[in-house]
Amino acid sequence: MKTTITVQNLKCGGCVNTITTKLSEIENIQNVQVEKESSSVTFNYLEPEDAFKVKEKLRKLGYPAVDAKNSLASKAISVISCATGKM
Repeated sequence: MKTTITVQNLKCGGCVNTITTKLSEIENIQNVQVEKESSSVTFNYLEPEDAFKVKEKLRKLGYPAVDAKNSLASKAISVISCATGKM
């Protein structure tokens, strides 16, 4: 199955690299595509639980879904994730 999640705080190529790398490490997640312009993350998954794992991982990386709270902590975490992706 394939789905797309629109996220917050996605600003640059560093963010794209971090999201792509970290989500690709999750079991049963494949073909991760991140579009900076639309702040969308598209991926293939096997089970519905896998999609929830991705949404939770995005939140932990500082990129919560648009339907979730975007706290100051999330914004700060996204800056760190972004910087990591630039290395």
